[in-house]
Amino acid sequence: MAETKEIKTALVSVFHKDGLEELLAKLNAAGVKFLSTGGTHKFIESLGFPCKKVEDVTTYPSILGGRVKTLHPKVFGGILGRRGLPEDEAEMKKYDIEPIDLVIVDLYPFEQTVASGAAEDEIIEKIDIGGISLIRAAAKNFNDVVIIPSKAEYKPLLDILNEQGAKTTKEQRRHMAERAFAVSSHYDTAIHSYFASSEK
Repeated sequence: MAETKEIKTALVSVFHKDGLEELLAKLNAAGVKFLSTGGTHKFIESLGFPCKKVEDVTTYPSILGGRVKTLHPKVFGGILGRRGLPEDEAEMKKYDIEPIDLVIVDLYPFEQTVASGAAEDEIIEKIDIGGISLIRAAAKNFNDVVIIPSKAEYKPLLDILNEQGAKTTKEQRRHMAERAFAVSSHYDTAIHSYFASSEK
């Protein structure tokens, strides 16, 4: 069935690592390749799973105090490239962009940081840029890509993996995209509320 897609490569970029082990183990057992950054990369390798660094793909290190890690055409092209569209596939080949089939994100804890009474500088640094962009990109391209936008969605993906292996239907991917935009909307609303309430 053309709308059923196999997961071959997963980009994993999470703040909270708890609850991720079982999901990664299942993906690894299914032959899925991992791509990650910083602490998440170290965490994946600590579990004994091979994992490529995003910086080895982009040829750029994490810069600006970690503000820029995944924001690169090699990453977003891999997520947004439309499989089966000749123009996109030709450009991906031309620019050596490998497709990314699954994106797992757990955003910086903005609301928790505000609630802790942290200083504004610390709060601002917890506004996730790369993570929210990954969520939106993967959700937009749900025809081809699976998006897991928070640790709350680990279990639904694990259930899918247990039931049908590393494959998803379009209906499942679309449902995950709906969840992703719910996460994105909630996150942006929280940021807006912070700025609105702190205006002098």
